[in-house]
Amino acid sequence: MAMSMIRRVSVSSLAIVAIAAILICGTAAAAVQPLLMPGKQALYQRVLAVPGAQLHPNPDAPGGKAITPFTAYYVYARRDGGWLQVGTDRHGDTDGWLRTRDTIEWAQGLTVAFRDAEGADRALLFRDAQSLRELARSRDLQRYATLHAAAEEGEISGDSPVVAIQPAGRLDIRDNFYLVPILKHEDVYLGSEQARLLEVSSVPLDSNKPVASPGRPAEAAPTPAQPKSAPALKTESSASDAYRAGLVFAIDATLSMDPYIDRTREAVMKIYDALGDAGLLGNVNFGLVAFRDAPQAAAGLEYLTRTYVDLEQGRNPGTFVSRVNDLAAAKVSSRDFIEDSYAGVKKALDEMQWQAHAARYLVLITDAGPRTADDPLSSTHLDAAALRQLAREKGVAIFVLHLLTDKNKADHASAAAQYRELAKFPGIGSLYYAVPTGDVNEFGHVLDTLAGQITMQVQMAAGAQPLAPEPQTAQAQAPTDDAAVANPQLAELQSKVARLGYALRMKYLKRNAGDKIPNVFNAWLLDRDIRDPERRTLDVQVLLTRDQLSDLHDILKGVLQTAEEGLLSPQNFLNELKSLAATIARDPEQLGSTTATTAGTGNSLADLGFMREYIEDLPYRGEVMNLSLDDWETWPARRQIEFLHRLEDKITYYHALHDHTDLWVSLDGGAVDGDSVFPVALDMLP
Repeated sequence: MAMSMIRRVSVSSLAIVAIAAILICGTAAAAVQPLLMPGKQALYQRVLAVPGAQLHPNPDAPGGKAITPFTAYYVYARRDGGWLQVGTDRHGDTDGWLRTRDTIEWAQGLTVAFRDAEGADRALLFRDAQSLRELARSRDLQRYATLHAAAEEGEISGDSPVVAIQPAGRLDIRDNFYLVPILKHEDVYLGSEQARLLEVSSVPLDSNKPVASPGRPAEAAPTPAQPKSAPALKTESSASDAYRAGLVFAIDATLSMDPYIDRTREAVMKIYDALGDAGLLGNVNFGLVAFRDAPQAAAGLEYLTRTYVDLEQGRNPGTFVSRVNDLAAAKVSSRDFIEDSYAGVKKALDEMQWQAHAARYLVLITDAGPRTADDPLSSTHLDAAALRQLAREKGVAIFVLHLLTDKNKADHASAAAQYRELAKFPGIGSLYYAVPTGDVNEFGHVLDTLAGQITMQVQMAAGAQPLAPEPQTAQAQAPTDDAAVANPQLAELQSKVARLGYALRMKYLKRNAGDKIPNVFNAWLLDRDIRDPERRTLDVQVLLTRDQLSDLHDILKGVLQTAEEGLLSPQNFLNELKSLAATIARDPEQLGSTTATTAGTGNSLADLGFMREYIEDLPYRGEVMNLSLDDWETWPARRQIEFLHRLEDKITYYHALHDHTDLWVSLDGGAVDGDSVFPVALDMLP
């Protein structure tokens, strides 16, 4: 009956109803859409709420509701008097009004972090673009040196174009979270190198919290210039916050490794004796992880990895000895000449109590090459770069003592290349040492030297001895004794350890200083060193929530799986990757709605015609965004496979990063959850 009644409705009546519905819905949709960015058709205006911002029910309403710092909002309306109507989604659900002064523009999600400036100049921040632009174009190094020296001394004059200088060391965002979003950018050349001028905001989470500062307000994180009146560095006098080092060994426990296991045990006992004599037991804590290889590949290996001593247990020499005495090399041979050494490194990164240690060292000891990310027997499916990135985020320096034994001779070159990459430390170089022929005596001497040097650094810090001048670079520091001349590789390693120890102690000193981060301020800076234009001064990052990283993991995995099943042409595959990469850089809240794999056929940015406007105007682009079908088709098969393997490595990295809850920052002060954040390096994104 109802159907027949509907059929009697005239066509003209239906048309009128339809037109009215369209007009009403169209008007409603227009009313509840966020404001578009100027010149864009699909990108909406967004802002970040700075710490201390309050959400008001109406403009000029008294009081307000506190909100989580760095919450991203879509802008629905702008009112005279400096008010923004905002909402956390783009579907018309507004939350209230924010004062414009309590927000920063969030046109894209790219932020920057200062690279460690060990052995190089710290970056200067300028009051305006013109001053920096002129200095960059002229490359007046004398003028630059004058400005830099004044900033380092905290003597920036009122008419100086410089407003601040980068911190003297790298800040740990888990202790002092701050954000440096990119507001504007323009290209400029430093000599023959293309660089970028960036306008950024310095936005601390807590401007009242003590941060890394060497005692000059102009050196905070980063801090605008102020009069030179600040306390000197504090010394390490607090027993509860003593300078401690964590030294963990990840040691190969396969067949024939017994002599190296015994020699490692001997080196640790020597250090315990030295610490005991100095009354410093507990200032250097030892841990030990053993690894073999995939047990399913060789019967009798018993285990892949095993923690024998963690850093808490390693405070006590008796505990260390009793536990390590159970460690012995396997009685059977592993499958081939490579082993899952990365599994041992990852277990140490995952399970050791690193947080209580100002200096964090991990020493990998092996005579075999690693199983690479694409090896079916790899348990981590991480490559050297991804594993090193995890270590860097935890503040752990990785040393590799590579035993060049004759049995693995054919594998030496490829293994060395991977281990050199794994052992790279920013501003220092690679902490890799090749032991010729696997000589046990040389191995022992290197191990004693390394552990002894670290212990000496801790003794100096514990005794609050003044920090000596910064050591010279390894290239500039010539050997000074017969032993160093006889072994230049060891001399170079000692130089790097000295510089690393200096950097870590400086970071510790700054962490204990009492300066404060200021409130939001804007400044201009260069992303390359004026003296050395080939050196980048900044790392580009994208601030993601833990839930967004999980979504990214699932979507990228789905795109790869769909491509492997032959359901995507090469062009559509690249469009999917570009859509994903562009969404992350512009608006991670839209993850899942801009790729056809997740949102349905015809919903990728390319299909919708919005790819170009998402990608254009970005100051930095990942590998995928600039990749064309022509590029892909001219690549040989090997290069295409390597590209796919890199994407798979990143998927594994996302999973590992997601599970490292100690790395995530809860902006509301609560427990780590899906809204906790982490700045992911652009290089680690698609």
